[in-house]
Amino acid sequence: MAFDSESRLVVSLVVDKRTEAATHELVRDFHRRTGGRVMRLMTSDEYPVYMSAIRVAYGQVVKPPPTGRPGRPRGSRRGLPTDLTYATVHKVRENNRVVKVSMRLIFGTLAAVMLALLKSTVSHAVNTCFVERHNGTDRNRCSRKIRKSQAFSKDWDVHRAATMYSYFSYNFCWSPRTLRQRTAAGRWQARTPAMAAGLTDHVWPIAEWLAFPAVQ
Repeated sequence: MAFDSESRLVVSLVVDKRTEAATHELVRDFHRRTGGRVMRLMTSDEYPVYMSAIRVAYGQVVKPPPTGRPGRPRGSRRGLPTDLTYATVHKVRENNRVVKVSMRLIFGTLAAVMLALLKSTVSHAVNTCFVERHNGTDRNRCSRKIRKSQAFSKDWDVHRAATMYSYFSYNFCWSPRTLRQRTAAGRWQARTPAMAAGLTDHVWPIAEWLAFPAVQ
């Protein structure tokens, strides 16, 4: 899952096992849904496939200029945008318990990471807690994922459909308490992740969301 921690918006989702192919599909879909824009800061755990998936999705072909010297010219290469910043969370475990958490810079500069964290309205450290917390929210919203129960999915296609329903209806129809805003009249206004991201101006009822055309 690709998740915007500030708006709580689920940007992209691939329901599959955590494989190399699924990871590349997720990063490609995220790149497409965001119009290819370079994010201020991308973070993840230390799953190594993310690095290659980001390189493939965001890489640009760079052709060295001619030098005017004799000999075969240098071939083109695939380079990353200079403003792309990606860091991972490194966890040190002892006796199956996390005893230390640190940040590892993969792409970009440390100054860019610090600047992005300084501008962040929700966190001042590189972490994965927002995705982990949303996993808990999804388990509460989708009874198929409640542990130690008889409500688990028996069919993969139905499980995938229920997961898509839970995750993307959350964007438009669910208003987390942490996203509410106080109006000029002093009252609290409920906001969904889609409202916080500027995609809509109201909380959608389930009926409106389900009836909205998927293809415009």
